[in-house]
Amino acid sequence: MSDSSKRRRVAAQEPTSTQLGQRRGMADPREAVKARARRWAQALRDIEDPLKDLTAVKRGVRGLLDVCKNEENLDDAAAEGAVGVVVPLLKKLNGGDMLAQEQPTVSGVEELERDICFILGLLAIKVEHQAAICEAGALPTLVSMIRRYAAKNDVHLTGVPAQTCRRTSDAITNLAHENNSIKNKVRQEGGIPPLVTLLHSVDPKVQRAVAGSLRTLAFKNEENKNIIVDLGSLPLLIQMLRSDDTTIHYEAVGVIGNLVHSSATIKKKVLEEGALQPVINLLSSSCTDSQREAALLLGQFATAEGDYKHKIVQRGAVPPLIDMLGNDDNQLREMAAFALGRLAQNPDNQAGIVAQGGLLPLLDLLETCQSNLQHNAAFALYGLSDNEDNLLEFVREGAVQRINECELVVQASKDCVNKLMKRLQDKMGSRILGQILYVMQSSNPSGKQRIAVALSQLTTREQPSGAQMKLIFVEKKGLEVLLEMVQDPHMPGDLQRMATKSLHRLADSIQVTERPSADEMAPPEPKGSTAEVILSGQYVNSPKMSDIKFIVEGRPFYAHRIALLASSEIFKTMFEGHYREKDATTIPIPNIRWEVFEKMMHCVYTGKTDVPPELAQELLEVADQYMLDTLKQLCEQTITDQLAPDNVSAAFDLAENYNAPELSKQCALYCLREYGEMVKFLSGKGGSSGSSPGAYAVTMQKMVPRLRDAMLEAINHKADAMVS
Repeated sequence: MSDSSKRRRVAAQEPTSTQLGQRRGMADPREAVKARARRWAQALRDIEDPLKDLTAVKRGVRGLLDVCKNEENLDDAAAEGAVGVVVPLLKKLNGGDMLAQEQPTVSGVEELERDICFILGLLAIKVEHQAAICEAGALPTLVSMIRRYAAKNDVHLTGVPAQTCRRTSDAITNLAHENNSIKNKVRQEGGIPPLVTLLHSVDPKVQRAVAGSLRTLAFKNEENKNIIVDLGSLPLLIQMLRSDDTTIHYEAVGVIGNLVHSSATIKKKVLEEGALQPVINLLSSSCTDSQREAALLLGQFATAEGDYKHKIVQRGAVPPLIDMLGNDDNQLREMAAFALGRLAQNPDNQAGIVAQGGLLPLLDLLETCQSNLQHNAAFALYGLSDNEDNLLEFVREGAVQRINECELVVQASKDCVNKLMKRLQDKMGSRILGQILYVMQSSNPSGKQRIAVALSQLTTREQPSGAQMKLIFVEKKGLEVLLEMVQDPHMPGDLQRMATKSLHRLADSIQVTERPSADEMAPPEPKGSTAEVILSGQYVNSPKMSDIKFIVEGRPFYAHRIALLASSEIFKTMFEGHYREKDATTIPIPNIRWEVFEKMMHCVYTGKTDVPPELAQELLEVADQYMLDTLKQLCEQTITDQLAPDNVSAAFDLAENYNAPELSKQCALYCLREYGEMVKFLSGKGGSSGSSPGAYAVTMQKMVPRLRDAMLEAINHKADAMVS
């Protein structure tokens, strides 16, 4: 829908003002234009009786027209008084507004009228000149001239009359462009009925010109729209849709589009008159402007009462609309997506659009950086996602991951995509899941990968259910597909990155990414005992009630057997078993530094301690040596917080050496989460650009077993929890 197809512009055949100035050696090219406009305007002012000196009038009008044919010159021509000269001249040539509807009797007058209307139409291209032309009184004269040609009842206008009629109509079009006040004045002056009459002209240029005027007058003007329809214009406009002349059917579809906009009543009349099929046919027009307008109009027809969404598809609209999505013209693509979005509100259409290849070109539009294209594509994709039969195609064609990767420009598109993803997630529990899994198992490796990635990106903490999660990722081996992707050194970087993102999404959905809370790190009750030992930090290295002494770096460290017995199986065995420490009062500690031992004992007594990063590795070692689970978890947390591309591999090795599975898992999750930083570092150890998927895969190979164990345990736990 637009105010007018193209404002009636003339291609600049004239040299530009700059070129003229250069040719004539003038310092200021604009001054040359102003001088020409001023000379011709003054020459016309000096003519007292135009009808007695038509030759001079013709020379002056032609000179001024030559200036105005170059759009760069319009402001200068207006500034030199062009409007104030040509409007009164037009009136004088006609002997007044009312006489303008009479055929001129003096030879040559009609040619002058034509050229003056041409000038007015050109000046009206600039919005700022529209009001000046109307204030000078041009509109009543122009409407009277249109009446003149309509009154002839001659559809075979030719020659100068046809030319003058066309230029008059063009002037009205440009004056009324995006100016509702002037549209109303045209109606009040009685300009609409003669324009409708002139639609019957067999001269294609006249027919096109008056259709352009009606199109402009109908745009967002309800009274004008109703008059145009009431005058019986619809049958002829619909016939014009079938014209082989692209300029004719373009204007006709534009008029109908503006008539239909925001009017359910007119839309109904247009459809009853048989507009549907010819509009669909225009989708295959050689004129992209006509295609665009037809697509927009079909989008409006799709909301009409009755089953028009279905009828439009049945009559063949979908294939050309899908073809238009791949056109280089962005406006054409935008309108095609708009129409498909409206059609996709019907369940059968949703499946049909996807079956005919509409999914991938809509995804292409979503990936552009243009907000209008993105939003219309997002709306259409949202409609397609409503049919659960389409879920298989969204998954199989990689649509889910492409949608998630899009950088959307406006919030409305983001909201639409969020609803789209939520809709796809909701359908994961439907009957279609079995079909998806069947296709995954029977596909080639790349097909398996696309489906596994998509399914993982559709998981949330709420869905699919635990049983379905186990079916997808354990029984049907979706998890194994993803794990193979991240540790395959030959995997292309973009697929490897997608797999890491998908695995991390899945890990979050099954809560593998959760880190232990403070409560979960509380010291466990010692086995074989129901006694609860509570000692505060004041007893750490306190001789008060001490019954055991450790020698650390040559210094005594006082302790209490009861606290040690409750903290660790190692201490329990040491003090209750058949070891020499059982009855000892002093025990040497040869391999632990004082500050490390002190931190360890603080954790033994209080269940907590600060773990500085510089001591974390030593504390982890002693935590493993003495089986102090709480201290080990605290060390794991500290080391996890310090993970970076240059230390994560060493941290994983440390975790493996000292039996710290939580740290091992967190190292693997870090590599998934920080994929970009990891490959950047691995490509040049942080010093060069580029990426190294192969080196990343090698790093992941040693981490995958731990990651697999953690994820399988979480999936099985979720499935078992649902059963219980």
